[in-house]
Amino acid sequence: MNYGMIRYITGKMLLVEAILMLLPVFVSLLYQEDSGVYFVIVAAELAALSLILSKKKPEDTSLYAKEGFVIVALAWILWSAFGALPFVLGGSIPRFVDAFFETVSGFTTTGSTILTDIESLPMGMNFWRCFTHWIGGMGVLVFVMTILPLSSKNSMFLMRAEMPGPTCDKLVPKARSTARILYGIYIVLSAAEVIFLLAGGMNLYDALVHTFSTAGTGGFDNRNANVAFYDSAYIDGVITVFMLLFGINFSLYYLMLLKNFKAAFKSEELRAYLGIVAASIALITVNIVHIYGNVLKSFRYAAFQVASVITTTGFVTVNFDLWPEFSKTILLIIMAIGACAGSTGGGMKVSRIIILARTVTKEIRQVLHPKSVNVVRLDGKRLTDENTRGVYVYMICYMAILALSVLLISVDNFDFTTNFTAVLTTLNNVGPGLAGVGPVENFSAYSWFSKLVLSLDMLLGRLEILPLLMLFTPRTWRKRF
Repeated sequence: MNYGMIRYITGKMLLVEAILMLLPVFVSLLYQEDSGVYFVIVAAELAALSLILSKKKPEDTSLYAKEGFVIVALAWILWSAFGALPFVLGGSIPRFVDAFFETVSGFTTTGSTILTDIESLPMGMNFWRCFTHWIGGMGVLVFVMTILPLSSKNSMFLMRAEMPGPTCDKLVPKARSTARILYGIYIVLSAAEVIFLLAGGMNLYDALVHTFSTAGTGGFDNRNANVAFYDSAYIDGVITVFMLLFGINFSLYYLMLLKNFKAAFKSEELRAYLGIVAASIALITVNIVHIYGNVLKSFRYAAFQVASVITTTGFVTVNFDLWPEFSKTILLIIMAIGACAGSTGGGMKVSRIIILARTVTKEIRQVLHPKSVNVVRLDGKRLTDENTRGVYVYMICYMAILALSVLLISVDNFDFTTNFTAVLTTLNNVGPGLAGVGPVENFSAYSWFSKLVLSLDMLLGRLEILPLLMLFTPRTWRKRF
C-alpha cells in the first residue's frame, strides 16, 4: 500500500474542493447574501489541510488497484463531509447528519433530500447544493485528474475505481487525456442544455441549477415543486431529452466526434437502453391516459418520468405515486436497471443486465449441449472470465446490501414500501421512492441512524460497492497482501 500517494492525492483533492467553493461565494455576493462567508471559512480549512497533506510529493508515485479504490472512497467521503459544513455553519441545515445526507445525495447524484422548504435556502447554498450534482456526475477524481497532473503509468486505476459500469477503457493512451475528453463532452452538453432552457424562458440561475442536476442525473431543484413548478411542455421536453443523453455511455459520443457513427450506433447497450425507454414510455402512456384524458399529455408525463427514473435523475413533474400499480412497477424495474455504463447515471447498468441475461442463456445451452462451446459476447467482443465474475460479485453484493439496509432502517417502523423504495432509490442513486419517500415527500422523518445507512447506500451505489468495501477492509491497509 502506497500511503504516501494516498496522502498526497487526498491533499490535492481537498484543494480542488476549496477552489470549487469559491463559486457559491461569487453567487452569494451577486445576490448580496452573507452565506458566502461560510464557504470561505470551509475553503480556508480545506486549503490548510491540503497544504499539510500534499506539501511533499512521495518518491514512489506508483498507483495500483487497491490504492485506486482507497483514494476514490476517501475522496467521496471527505468531499461530502467538508461539503456539508457550509450548510451547518450557515444554519441552513443545522444538524450535521442531515447536512451530510444532503451533500452525499448531491455528490452521488442521488437527489434524495431531507429539506421541506427548498426555496427558503439562500441562493448561494442552493447553487452549491445543485453544483455538487454536476461535479459528482462525471466523478470527483475524474474531475481532479482533468486539472491536476496526477497521471502516471498506473493512474488508470483511479478512473476504473470511479467510473460506473462493468468495464472502463481509456479513449486515448493517457488516462488524464481521457478524463479531459470526457469532461469536454460533458461541458459541451451542459452548455447546450443551458441555452435551450434559457430559450424556454428560464432565468440564468434556474437554467444553471437545472442543468447541473440534469447533467449529473441528480434531481436537486431550487423549487419546492421541482420541474412541475414551470408547467411547461417545452421545458419538460428539453430536460427529458438531455436526461436521456446524459444516460448514454460517453465513449459513444467520442466515437461520434471521430465520425465513427456506425460503431456508435451498433452498441448493443445503447440499443437495449433506448428499447427499454421506448417500451416503458409506451406502456405507461397507455396505462395513465385515463387519468389525464389526453394522449399527448400522458405521453409527456410518461416520457419525463421514465427518462428521470432510468437515468436515475429523480426530477418530477407529477406525483407518480398516484399512478396505477402497473406504471409504478415499471418505474421500480427501470429504477433498478439504471442507465448505460460510462454515463453519469446510476443503477445496475444496462450492460450488466445484458451480460447476466446472456450468461443464463449460455448456461442453458451448455446443459442442453454439454460438448458445445459457448461464450458471452457484448458488442461482438468476447467477455473475459474477469468481466463476468465481476458482474456476479456486484450482483451478490448488491442484493445483500439491499436486504441488509432494508432490515436496518426498519427500526424506524415505517411501512415496507417506504423502507424498500428508500433503500432502492438511494442504492441506485435515483432520488424519490414511493409512499413515505415518494415524489412529493422527503427523507426528513428518518432517524439519524437510518440517514447514515442511506448515505452509505448512496456512496455504495455511486462507487459500485467495491471501493467502499475495500476502504473498510483491514486487509486493504496492510503493506503487503
